[in-house]
Amino acid sequence: MAEWHDEKYKEVFDGTVSGLHRRRAVDPNFSIEEAENQLAHLYILDGNDWLGRGALGDIVSQATIAAYELFIHEWKVEGGGKNGG
Repeated sequence: MAEWHDEKYKEVFDGTVSGLHRRRAVDPNFSIEEAENQLAHLYILDGNDWLGRGALGDIVSQATIAAYELFIHEWKVEGGGKNGG
């Protein structure tokens, strides 16, 4: 990957994880199930690349999906409670 690819991936990944943690902290209705539904939607969008996103779009999609996967995994390891396990 080119250097800008790595930088953009890290920026999107870190920003998405941070945003998910913020949302979990402030939204009492945010649940693992909702995060999993959003991830399922992201998988669909990633597969619907019929017009071509280009390199930047692919990086954003991959980083966002990876961030959701990590966030959900960590939340489940904690015990799955809505705001802290």
